[in-house]
Amino acid sequence: MEPTHVTTSEADRRLRSMARLLAAVQEISLARSLEGVISIVRTVARELTGADGATFILRDRNQCHYVDEDAIAPLWKGQRFPLEACVSGWSMLHRRPAIIPDIFDDPRVPVDAYRPTFVRSLVMVPIRTVDPIGAIGTYWATNYHASSSEVDLLQTLANLTSVALENVRVYEELDHRVRERTSELQAANEALEAFAYSVSHDLRNPLTTIQGFASLALHDFDSPERPDFREYFQAIDREARRMTRLIDDLLRMAAINRATLKSALVDLAELARDAVTRQHLKQPDRMVDVHIESALLVRGDAGLLAAAMDNLVSNAWKYTSRRMHARIEIGRSASGETMDTFFIRDNGAGFDMAAAGELFTPFKRLHTAEEFSGTGVGLATVRRIIERHGGTISATAAPDAGARFEFALPRPPAEGLDAHRL
Repeated sequence: MEPTHVTTSEADRRLRSMARLLAAVQEISLARSLEGVISIVRTVARELTGADGATFILRDRNQCHYVDEDAIAPLWKGQRFPLEACVSGWSMLHRRPAIIPDIFDDPRVPVDAYRPTFVRSLVMVPIRTVDPIGAIGTYWATNYHASSSEVDLLQTLANLTSVALENVRVYEELDHRVRERTSELQAANEALEAFAYSVSHDLRNPLTTIQGFASLALHDFDSPERPDFREYFQAIDREARRMTRLIDDLLRMAAINRATLKSALVDLAELARDAVTRQHLKQPDRMVDVHIESALLVRGDAGLLAAAMDNLVSNAWKYTSRRMHARIEIGRSASGETMDTFFIRDNGAGFDMAAAGELFTPFKRLHTAEEFSGTGVGLATVRRIIERHGGTISATAAPDAGARFEFALPRPPAEGLDAHRL
């Protein structure tokens, strides 16, 4: 056997083809849809061989579906043919390439189907040699005998396509499951929110009545013979007020979950100062050393972020109530490309980090009602607001050594920051 001689131009062409195939590997691996895979493959098939056209065929039971094409003139896009009546079907049924230098001199070719086209030569390779699911066809307008290396390149491309199609199937199945579960979860959450809102709303009227009668009884009833009656009515009034606060918190949480986010440039420092002012109005005699960093700008919903800051400030205010020299600090701890991280820390009661997992859970409290009043909904509301903005929140603390809350929120665009500085 005489040695095969490869010219410099042929070697260059093979190198270019191999480079194109390697690039195609990355392109195909990133494709997440059937259309994306097809678009890449039909183009690469032409480029690898210098062909005048390429088709992407999928097997549809006993038919060949010519799904897409990239050619100098129309071929058979969208048409279907029986497996036994076309070259792509032959390639799939025999699980090997069909190399046809002259379509008019090969019994496998249905000449009448090819006669209106430009095709004179072709190569067809199966997508997957075990139980093929399709084929890739390349066509030339002149009589052309594809080399073995060109056929190998096309078969390698077809094998890559098989893997890519399987990945697409898995990806679409997972995506469908995620969307299905998300839809179910959303429906369940909406139903739960509606239930909570309805129950909370319906409880308000009888609770108001109970509270009203308890207040009247406290005002009118004063019997030296039964001093315990007054204690009973005080307990009823106290618990009714606590339940009213709980219902109000539930209604606020439900409203936050349903609210549509309205993005704008928001200054957390301004919201924090407003929240501190409200606390001072409630407890004018308290002396709290408050330090708020200026211009804590974020992008988000002003109303929801105001509610979050109000809850965080009131939380710090409450848990420093037993400190002689209470201190609260609010500022920025880190800046990122898309998110900035902020903190609020205090020197209050703190908590044991062993129970930190329950901190943002509705109705879970790390202190008893006798120690500090509350419903256990405030921090859960804060977390929901932060998460709705795409951020996260966490806390660190130690018993009787204060607490520090850190939360991330979207960074405003550069022009917003510059305008604020001016």
